[in-house]
Amino acid sequence: MWFRLKTCWCKIHGNVCFVKLSVFITFSGSLLLESKINPNTAYQKQQDTLIVWSEAENYDLALSFQEKAGCDEIWEKICQVQGKDPSVEVTQDLIESEEEHIEEMPETSPLIDLPSCELNKLEEIADLVTSVLSSPIRREKLALALENEGYIKKLLQLFQVCENLENTEGLHHLYEIIRGILFLNKATLFEVMFSDECIMDVVGCLEYDPSLAQPKRHREFLTKTAKFKEVIPITDSELRQKIHQTYRVQYIQDIILPTPSVFEENFLSTLTSFIFFNKVEIVSMLQEDEKFLSEVFAQLTDEATDDDKRCELVNFFKEFCAFSQTLQPQNRDAFFKTLAKLGILPALEIVMGMDDLQVRSAATDIFSYLVEFSPSMVREFVMQEAQQSDDDILLINVVIEQMICDTDPELGGAVQLMGLLRTLIDPENMLATANKTEKSEFLNFFYNHCMHVLTAPLLANTSEDKCEKDAVVGSTKSNTICPDNYQTAQLLALILELLTFCVEHHTYHIKNYIMNKDLLRRVLVLMNSKHTFLALCALRFMRRIIGLKDEFYNRYITKGNLFEPVINALLDNGTRYNLLNSAVIELFEFIRVEDIKSLIAHIVENFYNALESIEYVQTFKGLKTKYEQEKDRQNQKLNSVPSILRSNRFRRDARALEEDEEMWFNEDEEEEGEAVVPPVEKSKPEDDFPDSYEKFMETKKAKESEDKENLPKRTSAGGFKFTFSHSASAANGANGANSKSVAAQTSPASSNGSSSKNATLTTAVTATKVGDLCESSCPHVGQQSCRSALVSGRCLTAACVCLCPAWLNACCFGEGWK
Repeated sequence: MWFRLKTCWCKIHGNVCFVKLSVFITFSGSLLLESKINPNTAYQKQQDTLIVWSEAENYDLALSFQEKAGCDEIWEKICQVQGKDPSVEVTQDLIESEEEHIEEMPETSPLIDLPSCELNKLEEIADLVTSVLSSPIRREKLALALENEGYIKKLLQLFQVCENLENTEGLHHLYEIIRGILFLNKATLFEVMFSDECIMDVVGCLEYDPSLAQPKRHREFLTKTAKFKEVIPITDSELRQKIHQTYRVQYIQDIILPTPSVFEENFLSTLTSFIFFNKVEIVSMLQEDEKFLSEVFAQLTDEATDDDKRCELVNFFKEFCAFSQTLQPQNRDAFFKTLAKLGILPALEIVMGMDDLQVRSAATDIFSYLVEFSPSMVREFVMQEAQQSDDDILLINVVIEQMICDTDPELGGAVQLMGLLRTLIDPENMLATANKTEKSEFLNFFYNHCMHVLTAPLLANTSEDKCEKDAVVGSTKSNTICPDNYQTAQLLALILELLTFCVEHHTYHIKNYIMNKDLLRRVLVLMNSKHTFLALCALRFMRRIIGLKDEFYNRYITKGNLFEPVINALLDNGTRYNLLNSAVIELFEFIRVEDIKSLIAHIVENFYNALESIEYVQTFKGLKTKYEQEKDRQNQKLNSVPSILRSNRFRRDARALEEDEEMWFNEDEEEEGEAVVPPVEKSKPEDDFPDSYEKFMETKKAKESEDKENLPKRTSAGGFKFTFSHSASAANGANGANSKSVAAQTSPASSNGSSSKNATLTTAVTATKVGDLCESSCPHVGQQSCRSALVSGRCLTAACVCLCPAWLNACCFGEGWK
């Protein structure tokens, strides 16, 4: 028995030959303990703040430190005295040597002599049992002696005598004896003590704890209060006996025996194993009895079964599944397959929709065991079920409805169900085989049949009829009446957490759903909620979307102006430095660091005036800097392209020019006086458009209408006639003049051969005058490639542009293109 003495401080001092550990009382400073540190004493460090050792037989000491640092300091000094490494937890490995000695102990080794089993010897027996617990060798010898002589049954007979005589002292000794025998940790002794003949007397002995003023009434509880309910009569007597024994032993471990101290935590390991293997046997015996399980399922799904009976059946299955966790993986697999074969999932579908809260709770626990064991089995069932049933009665939809309708103010059941749903829709545990892909099949099913049920509360609480305009004159900000009910806010937070998980793991399916339902706009309505945690959930949803850096999402956000509610929330938060403030700023900081051009342009162009006053972080100034740098880069890029190739509608990048030049110089020389103009149109990568998606769409529509107006007209020569407008300023940079119209001739064959999806044009120009005027000024004209480029206008992008002043002269330009 351990006693806590005082709150103290300690030190290690002495000379080379004699080192001692002294403990002093904190308040008085008086010496409480002085212990010599012997080289052979086994000191043990436990839990970082405890040092334990034995001074003599049955006399153990422990120092418990308030802080780890103090324990480490004393431990290092002890190890230094004994010449040990401070990293070890035991300075002398005596226990292991004793255990090795046990293995080597011959069978003829003398056992401990037990006193005769008499009333006047109970104190001696109690002292003997208590004294051997510190020595593994003596514990082993005592266990053998108790087993060989049938001593336990004799002790239990004495218990009955002492109880009849009301011999309190003898009963207290028997408590110490039986408790000590349990701590011997021997399975052979447990078999005797927990038999039907002895177990109630063992419980009786443990009622008389000397530290209690009055004995407990455990036997009364086990025999009268606790009732064994058979939902279906169990005919196997061995199974019934095993169930009773397991319950009673579990009661002894959990209720009767005190929580073991750090020194006793391994003393009852065999008792835990005893209970474990009992449960394995029970599950195996029930699983083999197919008639019993079939009857249970039949009654569970029978509409005529009354509610009380069904509640008992569900609780039986809950306990049954809990016991199954003790099985080995192979046996557990067979167990759940047996349940699935008998129809556990259809049965759960029925009971989870019942009104009884206890039944639903037990059914949820059973469902969690099944999902944890095999999510694929559950997914396969619900997909097969969808072919025969309506969406409303599908198992997953029943689970979602139970999550939504949870009446618990803290939504404990909803949280559990949300975790199960996340496991079911997690692609990481979905299988992919040669014949089918579970991920695509199940996600298609989920988004077609279940997602509308999951998002129904979210859409209902953010609908347009709940929105109203702010009463402030000139304000365009829309205020939404968000749910003020705490329970509803919690539910919406759970739904948003699940949707955020979908954004991260279901890129294709959730993207289509968000676009079609305009879901992000509805979610951002919750930024107005008075519950900060709900506003943060909505912001986290948007942050996860932006974190994907997907241009489809970016266009959707900019086109819908979806940053407005976020920025309004930041401005409404004012100068408060809280989690919402930090989360919003982190969102914009991510956009700046990742240089998401389309979002940066949208934010700066639409909201910078409202954000420029925020100077305690440099995020928004950084966004403006990024925007201006990109704008300058685009201008430099545009200026680097010769003006005659610049169109009011299209701009070309360097890659397009290189590809066109290479294509041009690979073509054969055309007929004299004609040349083919290379394509001047090409789709531009999305990253090169810093403008918003809306501006891009307007440009695209303008281009399409202009193309319709400039449809080619067939000429008498069989070619096509196009009309282009070029500004002189565009051709000459800053020194522009008047606009000119150009008529060009091309053959149908040439036009058809160069048409493409980029709407590139193939045009022939008469170049006789151009060649005549420029030949004297451009020494490269004599070369075939340069002459062809010059005639077609490519000389402006080639090296010879600087050598051909006639091309830069207005009269030459006009003369050559008449």
